[in-house]
Amino acid sequence: KPILLQGHERSITQIKYNREGDLLFTVAKDPIVNVWYSVNGERLGTYNGHTGAVWCVDADWDTRHVLTGSADNSCRLWDCETGKQLALVKTSSAVRTCGFDFGGNIIMFSTDKQMGYQCFVSFFDLRDPSQIENNEPYMKIPCSDSKITSAVWGPLGEFIIAGHESGELNQFSAKVREQLSNVKEHTKQINDIQTSRDMTMFITASKDNTAKLFDCTTLEHLKTFRTERPVNSAALSPIFDHVVLGGGQEAMDVTTTSTRIGKFEARFFHLAFEEEFGRVKGHFGPINSVAFHPDGKSYSSGGEDGYVRIHYFDPQYFEFEFEA
Repeated sequence: KPILLQGHERSITQIKYNREGDLLFTVAKDPIVNVWYSVNGERLGTYNGHTGAVWCVDADWDTRHVLTGSADNSCRLWDCETGKQLALVKTSSAVRTCGFDFGGNIIMFSTDKQMGYQCFVSFFDLRDPSQIENNEPYMKIPCSDSKITSAVWGPLGEFIIAGHESGELNQFSAKVREQLSNVKEHTKQINDIQTSRDMTMFITASKDNTAKLFDCTTLEHLKTFRTERPVNSAALSPIFDHVVLGGGQEAMDVTTTSTRIGKFEARFFHLAFEEEFGRVKGHFGPINSVAFHPDGKSYSSGGEDGYVRIHYFDPQYFEFEFEA
């Protein structure tokens, strides 16, 4: 029986484990940022300050700081333990993606292309307090063609990998203002990017009904996982060759299609064979974000229904894999 987390009034936008996996951070289309104990689903606290939908959340490697980006045109840095707001970066449009680099010293976030403002990726070094105070990132890269809809740090904090509305993937250097490489394997918007535990591969989830596996450094396309509906989120198991996909049709189309229950399952695929081997039902709407626990023994999903569900795998799941 899954653990049900009810801490949001609106649909979930992102869920994120910290590095040890004892905490789970959840954000939604409401201004609340929640943190939970992943073992029993107890709510540890909230980070209060945002005034709009919160699109993204990240915790640094030692879980001292939490970073959030919101539609209230701000990116905020919090003290994880006390919930105190440490820094506020104001932007001219909504912050769509954010993240700490490997060492937790550099943050990046991307803003939306809206109201006449361009989409930018900004990099701040937290070791230099003046950058935040003066709102002057040490590097700002414009993206004129199509806005960034998801982004993660690559290995060793050398570059970030960004997915665009057009389905393109880019690598932007975190050291010099340049685009290192770009590929276009998806035909529609990339909704989510997550890296493997060792940062050698990453998986993308797209509106074109597929999730794809890529090499982090070369952006070489390795595998494709096909479904019948848009994929909103995809995660790689840290211990097995397994992938979990979450999705469903667009939230606004949900009522217009047939009411057959079970469209909103989390779907499990084999990483190497690209075959689906399992589904987990539960949500009453599309799944917007999925994440594996860092020990691989459980996973969580956050849905359009505002709930986060933590599922622990059966003992058979582990036996089956080792026999296989």
